[in-house]
Amino acid sequence: MSHRHTPSTSIAPAYTGRLSNSPVPTLRMPEESMEPQAAYRFIHDELMLDGSSRLNLATFVTTWMDPEAEKLMAETFDKNMIDKDEYPATAAIEQRCVCMVADLFHAENLRDDDPSSAVGVSTVGSSEAVMLAGLAMSWLWRQKVGDGKNGWRTRRPNLVMGSNVQVVWEKFCRYFDVEPVYLPMEEGRYVITPEQVLGVVNEDTIGVVAILGTTYTGELEPVAEICAALDELASQGGVDVPVHVDAASGGFVVPFLHPDVIWDFRLPRVVSINVSGHKYGLTYPGIGFVVWRNADYLPEELVFRVNYLGGDMPTFTLNFSKGGNQVIGQYYNFLRLGRAGYGQVMSCLSTTARWLGDQLRDSEHFELISDGSAIPVVSFKLKGDRGYTEFDVSHALRAYGWQVPAYTMPADATDVTVLRVVVREGFSTDLARALKEDTLTVIKTLDELKPNGHFDELQPFAH
Repeated sequence: MSHRHTPSTSIAPAYTGRLSNSPVPTLRMPEESMEPQAAYRFIHDELMLDGSSRLNLATFVTTWMDPEAEKLMAETFDKNMIDKDEYPATAAIEQRCVCMVADLFHAENLRDDDPSSAVGVSTVGSSEAVMLAGLAMSWLWRQKVGDGKNGWRTRRPNLVMGSNVQVVWEKFCRYFDVEPVYLPMEEGRYVITPEQVLGVVNEDTIGVVAILGTTYTGELEPVAEICAALDELASQGGVDVPVHVDAASGGFVVPFLHPDVIWDFRLPRVVSINVSGHKYGLTYPGIGFVVWRNADYLPEELVFRVNYLGGDMPTFTLNFSKGGNQVIGQYYNFLRLGRAGYGQVMSCLSTTARWLGDQLRDSEHFELISDGSAIPVVSFKLKGDRGYTEFDVSHALRAYGWQVPAYTMPADATDVTVLRVVVREGFSTDLARALKEDTLTVIKTLDELKPNGHFDELQPFAH
């Protein structure tokens, strides 16, 4: 019996068709179309040149989620978060997430029957959240000093923070004409102190930034002590300065790993907090949140109301359109894990980080700066002068697939160079063991070669 054969309308060999015979322009749109499979292969193959995201120990950003979360996020790629009237369920889920974050950080006046009782917004990450928190502090300062003869128009506001802040704070100050007052670090101390803060705050200070999990070392700055010092200053007739907590890295860790540490809205001087959902919130990028103590700390003048999408929609964002899928992914994690699940995840990550820190310290090649006990971040440096540098170690580890950043510390501690490992979900104990073994192998090789800082100028990581 013969079978009827229907010839294909075109023959497109996988790697001997257009992709090989006709170069695809990289900086201009191609003149011709291509088959979807060909376009996929072209891009997929180029992306193979990226490093493995799971072996990227430089980033704090989530690189693994449940398949069910990925499915939900794929189902909501097409939903614009700003179209709240058209997508009421997505909008309601966003506000639920804001409420959960506000409750986690002990915000005031929360009600179980009123989602709007939580004052905050979701953002594309902590960078946008920081900008919004900074704007709110700036406008509150304007209200305080007034608009008279010696009012805010004749003065320049300033913001007090450590030189260890993430670059977004520098961006905020430059974009919105706020003077940054950086508190220097020193060797052996990589967080700010209450004494430093008291030495620089003045009538034009819009706020003090305290970091819960610094980018450089993962350490927790002494938020409660800073607030207590400012409370004492205000009680003696000095300036009354609010505190913002940058909890981008530690906001979803400390409440579960260190519940007895008081750093959030339980401190009356803390007026706003930002946190990254795409870091230890365990959601793919980009998602973040900023929440305020209560409505008094978000000036109404900063909230816009639009009705051309249908309905009267309040909005306080720096961007407008954004996908709703990140919020859906975050909501999935909140429901899937709950407080108990987050606690279990953070405990496991901390155990892995502390094990790795102990192994590196016990090898006698490294000096630990942070051991992974604050948040799951291990930072360390070489002991003594070994004839090579941390940059050489970082470069050598790339040959094994690992991306471990090496960088110099911030102002007044730039003579110190460190390596840093961020332990995230997906970085198993087996991978930690492999990293330890590869690191020791690299050290043995470098001890023989002694490249003497050959790769110091590369400094490929800027986080």
